[in-house]
Amino acid sequence: MIYIVIFAIYISIMIAIGMYFSNKNENMSDYILGGRSLNVWVASLSAQASDMSGWLLTGLPGLAYLSVAGTHEAIWTALGLAIGTYCNWKIVAKRLRQYTEIAGNSLTMPDYFEQRFRDTSRTLRIITALFILVFFLVYTSSAFVTAAKLFQTVFGIPYLTGLFVGAIIVVLYTCLGGFKAVCWTDLFQGLLMFFAIIIIPIAAVKSIGSFDATMEIVNQSRSGLLDIIPNGQSISWFVVIAGIGWGAGYFGQPHILARFMAIRSSKEVAPARLIAMVWVTISLAAAILVGIFGIAYLNPPLAEGAHETVFMTMAMRLFHPIIAAILLSAILAATMSTADSQLLVTSSSISEDIYKAFIKPSATDAELLKLSKITVVIVAAIAVIIGLDPNSSIFGLVSYAWAGFGSAFGPTVLLSLYWRRMTRKGAIAGVITGGVVAIVWGLLSGGIFELYEIIPGMLSSMIAIVIFSLMDAPPPKEMTDEFDSLKHSTI
Repeated sequence: MIYIVIFAIYISIMIAIGMYFSNKNENMSDYILGGRSLNVWVASLSAQASDMSGWLLTGLPGLAYLSVAGTHEAIWTALGLAIGTYCNWKIVAKRLRQYTEIAGNSLTMPDYFEQRFRDTSRTLRIITALFILVFFLVYTSSAFVTAAKLFQTVFGIPYLTGLFVGAIIVVLYTCLGGFKAVCWTDLFQGLLMFFAIIIIPIAAVKSIGSFDATMEIVNQSRSGLLDIIPNGQSISWFVVIAGIGWGAGYFGQPHILARFMAIRSSKEVAPARLIAMVWVTISLAAAILVGIFGIAYLNPPLAEGAHETVFMTMAMRLFHPIIAAILLSAILAATMSTADSQLLVTSSSISEDIYKAFIKPSATDAELLKLSKITVVIVAAIAVIIGLDPNSSIFGLVSYAWAGFGSAFGPTVLLSLYWRRMTRKGAIAGVITGGVVAIVWGLLSGGIFELYEIIPGMLSSMIAIVIFSLMDAPPPKEMTDEFDSLKHSTI
């Protein structure tokens, strides 16, 4: 009963925030980017909360708990993500914030690509929007699967019921409040996630007796757990390369890039980066420790296939039900903070990049707002269908979607910001090549295909961009002048 009350209070707060912002969306810029008015704290924590999702509290600790190989993969993935977070804030954030406003006040990534490369054919916009739809369906599904496993573990309700309940909650406040509601709830949810992931490993060590005693049990159970240097046997270079690949994938994640586009001013990127790095470094390290300490604390161990519930199980065993319920709300927070962002980006791509661009250019903001909300419901419904299998792996779903976005958009975003000679044909070739290679590679297995698909995807995209841009005529003076104007931008 206590769990139900705490969860109900938490969900009510989130919906209340959505209702508060429901009357503050006067146009599509407000609904999609919050009028580019995010302050430092909201922008940074919203970016990280929407980035990590329920995967931070379920998939990553579960992988670290699963096996020695799983721990190695989890550690290298965390290292890659920490490095990638810093590089994304350092290399992309400021310049993207400036360029998207200079390039026709672009509201979405497809809109930015079209404006940046003067694509009057609109080919780039439609291709980009379609890839966003495909990969976000998988990504959003992972969030709903997280919610379903949470409700199943905590309340004992059927998996499918939990799947539907989680989806309904997220759809409600996303439709109500738009981008501002999403970002302000992300601020609250990011803080809750941060404290929840820290307190579990601390409490586990205290319960066992000491850090040394905890690690002694871990080492007896899993010899070589922390030997993460590749040796060609227990850990291969594929694991290291995959971890780096996770970090490189940041450059192409639309829901994170949207926070860069929405920050109040490019001058606020530096302090936001500092906040983001403190949050992500501590959170990732703590998530790994939850899995590792869970090996020592949970006796008997979790049943086969239940490794992604390690955080939930430890929370319920270590704390009083009231505290445990609050900590478990962090999983719902993590799930909601990502799913809402993904639904919003997907709906904006449908309304702005497909409907307004190709079907009804004269559509009013009121029409587009209505269509965006309808799209949120439809996309959520499809994401639920994808997640109907109770054996769905949260880590696997996130990994596939992350690789897809990183491959299709990462190189295109980077080179569009820093390479003056890049052309429209190069951008189209990069998006298509990266996205297709990631999809096909991910469907294959064995041999070289064990390599995380984001690596070949991003490399092939980068090569395609360079080749097709150099084969194309140089960009027009109007485009290069706009590119050069970034040097003096004060936006």
